Amino acid sequence: MSPQLFEFHLPLAPEELLKSGGVNQYVVQEVLSIRNLPLQLRAFQAAFRAQGPLAMLEHFDTIYSILHHFRSIDPGLKEDTLEFLIKVVSRHSQELPAVLDDATLSVADRSAHLNALKMNCYALIRLLESFETMSSQTSLVDLGTGGKGKKTRAKAAHGFDWEEERQPILQLLTQLLQLDIRHLWNHSVIEEEFVSLVTGCCYRLLENPTISHQKNRPTREAITCLLGVALTRYNHMLSATVKIIQMLQHFEHLASVLVAAVSLWATDYGMKSIVGEIVREIGQKCPQELSRDPSGAKGFAAFLTELAERIPAILISSMCILIDHLDGENYMMRNAVLAAMAEMVLQVLNGDQLEEAARDTRDQFLDTLQAHGHDVNSFVRSRVLQLFTRIVQQKALPLTRFQAVVALAVGRLADKSVLVCKNAIQLLASFLANNPFSCKLSDTDLAGPLQKETQKLQEMRAQRRIAAASAVLDPEEEWEAMLPELKSTLQQLLRLPQEEEEVPEEIANTETTEEVKGRIRRLLAKASYKRAIILTREAIGHFQKSEAFSQMDPEEAEETRFLNLLGAIFKDPAASTQKNPQESAENMGPGQTDGKDKPSVSEPEKSWEKDELVKQEMLVQYLQDAYSFSQKITEAIGIISKMMYENTATVVQEVIEFFVMVFQFGVPQAVFGVRHMLPLIWSKEPGVREAVLNAYRQLYLNPKGDSARAKAQALIQNLSLLLVDASVGTIQCLEEILCEFVQKDELRPAVTQLLWERATEKAPCSPLERCSSVMLLGMMARGKPEIVGSNLDTLVSIGLEEKFPQDYRLAQQVCHAIANISDRRKPSLGKRYPPFRLPQEHRLFERLREMVTKGFVHPDPLWVPFKEVAVTLIYQLAEGPEGICAQILQGCAKQAQEKLEEKNPTQEDLRKWARGATGRVGSSQLLLLSPPGQKPLPLHFPLIVVQSYRHSPTPIFFFTSFCSTGARGRSVNTGCRVLGDLLLSFLLASLSAPPEDTPTLPAFLLMNLLSLAGDVALQQLVHLEQAVSGELCRRRVLREEQEHKTKNPKEKNTGSETTMEEEMGLVGATADDTEAELIRSICEMELLDGRQILAAFVPLVLKVCNNPGLYSNPELSVAASLALGKFCMISATFCDSQLRLLFTMLEKSSLPIVRSNLMVATGDLAIRFPNLVDPWTPHLYARLRDPAQQVRKTAGLVMTLLILKDMVKVKGQVSEMAVLLIDPAPHIAALAKNFFSELSHKGNAIYNLLPDIISRLSDPAGGVEEEPFHTIMKQLLSYITKDKQTETLVEKLCQRFRTARTERQYRDLAYCVSQLPLTERGLRKMLDNFDCFGDKLSDESIFSAFLSVVSKLRRGAKPEGKAIIDEFEQRLRACHTRGLDAMEELEIGQGGSQRAPSAKKQSTVSRHQHLTPAASDNDFVTPEPRHPARRRPNTQQRASKRKPRIVFSSDESSEEELSAEMTEDETPKKTTPIRRASARRHRS
Repeated sequence: MSPQLFEFHLPLAPEELLKSGGVNQYVVQEVLSIRNLPLQLRAFQAAFRAQGPLAMLEHFDTIYSILHHFRSIDPGLKEDTLEFLIKVVSRHSQELPAVLDDATLSVADRSAHLNALKMNCYALIRLLESFETMSSQTSLVDLGTGGKGKKTRAKAAHGFDWEEERQPILQLLTQLLQLDIRHLWNHSVIEEEFVSLVTGCCYRLLENPTISHQKNRPTREAITCLLGVALTRYNHMLSATVKIIQMLQHFEHLASVLVAAVSLWATDYGMKSIVGEIVREIGQKCPQELSRDPSGAKGFAAFLTELAERIPAILISSMCILIDHLDGENYMMRNAVLAAMAEMVLQVLNGDQLEEAARDTRDQFLDTLQAHGHDVNSFVRSRVLQLFTRIVQQKALPLTRFQAVVALAVGRLADKSVLVCKNAIQLLASFLANNPFSCKLSDTDLAGPLQKETQKLQEMRAQRRIAAASAVLDPEEEWEAMLPELKSTLQQLLRLPQEEEEVPEEIANTETTEEVKGRIRRLLAKASYKRAIILTREAIGHFQKSEAFSQMDPEEAEETRFLNLLGAIFKDPAASTQKNPQESAENMGPGQTDGKDKPSVSEPEKSWEKDELVKQEMLVQYLQDAYSFSQKITEAIGIISKMMYENTATVVQEVIEFFVMVFQFGVPQAVFGVRHMLPLIWSKEPGVREAVLNAYRQLYLNPKGDSARAKAQALIQNLSLLLVDASVGTIQCLEEILCEFVQKDELRPAVTQLLWERATEKAPCSPLERCSSVMLLGMMARGKPEIVGSNLDTLVSIGLEEKFPQDYRLAQQVCHAIANISDRRKPSLGKRYPPFRLPQEHRLFERLREMVTKGFVHPDPLWVPFKEVAVTLIYQLAEGPEGICAQILQGCAKQAQEKLEEKNPTQEDLRKWARGATGRVGSSQLLLLSPPGQKPLPLHFPLIVVQSYRHSPTPIFFFTSFCSTGARGRSVNTGCRVLGDLLLSFLLASLSAPPEDTPTLPAFLLMNLLSLAGDVALQQLVHLEQAVSGELCRRRVLREEQEHKTKNPKEKNTGSETTMEEEMGLVGATADDTEAELIRSICEMELLDGRQILAAFVPLVLKVCNNPGLYSNPELSVAASLALGKFCMISATFCDSQLRLLFTMLEKSSLPIVRSNLMVATGDLAIRFPNLVDPWTPHLYARLRDPAQQVRKTAGLVMTLLILKDMVKVKGQVSEMAVLLIDPAPHIAALAKNFFSELSHKGNAIYNLLPDIISRLSDPAGGVEEEPFHTIMKQLLSYITKDKQTETLVEKLCQRFRTARTERQYRDLAYCVSQLPLTERGLRKMLDNFDCFGDKLSDESIFSAFLSVVSKLRRGAKPEGKAIIDEFEQRLRACHTRGLDAMEELEIGQGGSQRAPSAKKQSTVSRHQHLTPAASDNDFVTPEPRHPARRRPNTQQRASKRKPRIVFSSDESSEEELSAEMTEDETPKKTTPIRRASARRHRS
């Protein structure tokens, strides 16, 4: 076909060019074969060189054939074709300007250039799309095979890097479109198909997911420019809008790309209208449709959010279209609209110079944001808080809205969503950082100025009112002001009859008309209108001849006449000038002749006073806002501090950062939060631990100061404040933090130097500051022991030197500091060197022995904790600590003896007292109590002597007993018995109402002695099981290594059985068992043997504990009970013999501190001797209901530890722990909640316990009330999350309806069922067991509970499950209705016949309630022997048998009545062994 005779139509599909269309329409004549394509392409190139771009008219078939066979042809041919077509189009674009400017251009030439243009563009764009399609497929393959070699594969597929070739093609097309090519078409109207062809390739390129990558930025910019030209020159807006909407719905990666393009078109290309068009299309989307299309909603939301960030000023005019989406179901669209509003507040509606309309728009946007802070969706609430955080950070929030938004943030702290809570904390932190009030926010600091300035404002307002009242006003203005009210009063009086009026105003006969007019005028001025009218009426009658009251027009209405008369009287100029002529004359100056000039003179003064009043009002408002803001922050601190131990680490980190900021702003309550975060240093979450370290690093390691010393002083001062009233746990946490800082060298040397200066009093400081300095040095020694180790003598001289009075607090802290120079843990087998020990002769132990011994006789309460720390330090650092402690015990006992001898009793008296107590004291046994002139026998400590010869090449470790035969052994044993007998005789006799000549002993001495003995006993046990046992193991390992080295090679290969045992670790295990058995036998057989010194104190401890009525001193009782617990830790035999005494005291002691201490002691015994304590477990649980809050807390802590460590069997009695969930003390309730939270992680523990807990708590005899029951079960049932557990539990609870006895139990079971997270399978279980509870549905509360189950199931029910829900509900309602009808019939038919049995039943229940407390104050019963093999079903009958009662002694002197021990037959004889199971084993 001749080029001049055809017309090229752009096809929708390539196949259309093969079909014959209309008249003169171009048709591809032949699709060339692949083999002929290179030759034909070269022919086309030759024609191009000859004819130029118009050569396409004759060779289009060649390009079409290449496109047709694109997937099969050689990559080189593809590349050649692309380069050639780019050259053709580029050449054409260069020639077209001349063609278009040619006015003589013929129609045929114009048609030829038009066809060539369309063919060239079509061929180039289709080739571009083909390359892009293949590139996308290659990218998909790369995703599956990995990213390596991606460029190599792309070049292998195309022959070149296609991504680098797209930009030049797009730029060429843009250059072409910028020409005025529309003149090539008829009527200069470019056809839509051509524009769609060019822009379509842009949209196809955008569909590639890699287009958003940074490396493709030039391509994106080229596409944006090309589409921008199409929009401005070729009316492409409608098509672009539709296409953008479609692409946002289907391609998530395009939101940011299209935002960049649209913002560029709106700003650089002046196409602002396209923003409105796109937003209108989005706004018209149905919210229900978007809820079904989450991907589309996500694209729209991202587009709107980013568009608002880029061009908020353009978007603001279209915001009204998007408002409807705030009520839609899709939360992402709500978030997008709210984010757009926030951006407009930040960028457009910000500042104080806004116009009224802009200010109203801003307020509307902020109102909307605040309203959606309570949105139903947590993501929306969280997003609102994030937006407000940005607004506050950029200081765009009006001050008038501060209180409202702060209140919103504080309210959101209680949100169920963790994300919302986290963002609420961030918002409050932003408020603090950007608050306009003060850098220090303290309620107390702000309350004073606020009160002062408020009082000043009130005074200024009062002065202003007085000045206003005293100012001379124009009578005419005053009359106009009072006229409405005066007229109303007059009309009311005229309507009233005469008899209902008040008593008329009387006019005296001597009064003149002027005086009466003055009275009327004053009444009007005081607003006493009614009295003024009455007085005027009387004056009219009284002064009928007076002109002032008689000149009234009778034709006027009475109301008008009265008003005119009153007005004339009030506005009388003569009267106004004669009000106070003298005062007026005095106030007028020499140059003043009239008062009218006075206001003009005082006008500046009035203006100044008004300005001052306005300033004062603003100041008061500012202080009021600051005070309110501070109160809100204080309220938030209380809430946020409770979130510090949330399970979510990110929330905890936000809480920590918040408290750091609050602390920096000087809020007084912040220090509690800073202390409260200390235990988080032990968190298993590395992020939380690091957050705590960063917080303390930020708060304390970088103080303000001009010099290093000033900074060190500020740091020490801040740390010392944390130590004020700090608990032991707080000090340990702070010690861990400081240890971390010291190990990382974050504490400067100036800090250590200043601490030593304060400790040695070289720097002036108070005693408490000196003590805190020693504490801080001890904490730092944990990280670097040389800090204290190199100055050990200095520390000893600081705190342990002899002085009066002795500073035991400082001495105690010195001991703590010294203790940190050694490792307190049990030596590990990997250590080859002996542990750090000091010789017995060291000055440290000499001073400790003297301080403990000399302080024994002084009633200083600080001596007891010091003595405990001193004994611990001796056992930790001394070689042979038992010898030192023996001397201390001997010295204290001797001083007690001397106190008894102050009245100089004779030797015969001593013999009598001793014989009366023991009956076997001889003269040879009084050596210990010999007269002062005779040297007393040294008392050695006959426990274990560990001798280590330092200079020996091989250390020798052996035990020697002082119980062997020989003079020395006999003397010591005799001394021990003498000490025991005499202590018991003298000390107890002195406390038991002695005769006048009997020596007496202060109670505090006996308390100190028992406390010391208990501490020594416990530390000796620890020393044996840690230090001695560890040293034995270390030496055994060294010996084995030495033997292994000295063995011959032949000996090593002999004995395959021995080798196998060594490989399996059996040899080492056997040796460990041998050593442990040795230590155990020493504890059992020797420590409390009658020949040992500790045994001397056992009768004394038992005597005090067994007679609480006789020895009623509280401190003595505490010391004796603690000592008994520590002695019981030593030996299982001794513990078994004293358990009934321990538990009697635990149950019956009147002192809460004793019960609390014994709860801890029995908990330790349960871990050390579990089989012995197991029968007494119910008495441990019983302390959870102790009336004392302190005891309940301790019991909760102890039982939590025992249960979670599997040291106590978890039984139904764990319901006592559940009762703590409703404890009045919040910290006890939190402790119980934490217990069940931890227990829920132990498999099915809570699930297995729930049936028993429900039975016990709903038991009318000993359960809890109904409301507390609901609170407890709601918490416990929240831990049931597995569907299988829920289904089984539902079935069990339904079946329990058959065995329940009371209406209360029915209701409790129904409530439990309603709290379970039921599924459809659970509902089927309920239907299967419907007969169990169907007859109980007549009760309204039970019926309501089951109806709530139905409503919960309907929320997320599937269509197929709704039928069974409807069936269940119908059965519920049917049984409820039928049950009510049956009850009515029963009541009508039988009357009151059922009342008697019910009354009888109630009386039975009440009788049971009266008898149930088995462990009452007068009826404490020891546990029965446990028989696991056979159980008696009738436990109530067995429990009702008469048991012997155990009562405390009274103050009578009878020995039998003073004993509080139970009889032997009450002690459990058989126990159930408890294995020390690991934490992994639990009941399933």
